Amino acid sequence: MATLTIRNLPDELIERLKASAKAGNRSMEQEVRELLETRYQKKSDLIKAIRNSWKELPETSAKDIESWRHEGRP
Repeated sequence: MATLTIRNLPDELIERLKASAKAGNRSMEQEVRELLETRYQKKSDLIKAIRNSWKELPETSAKDIESWRHEGRP
């Protein structure tokens, strides 16, 4: 597994990371790891999450879309 060193982080950013880590009962290292994993998740996981969110949308027909296009128009 690789190691990443980040230099010259602003003190205020470090304090925010520490506070967030403490609130989640994690180390600052784990907090950053989770932030990176969330931001740069696997493409397949991202696609799965998007597809799952689409399942929550109501069924829409072509007729519905056509009526929305003309809604509010003379």
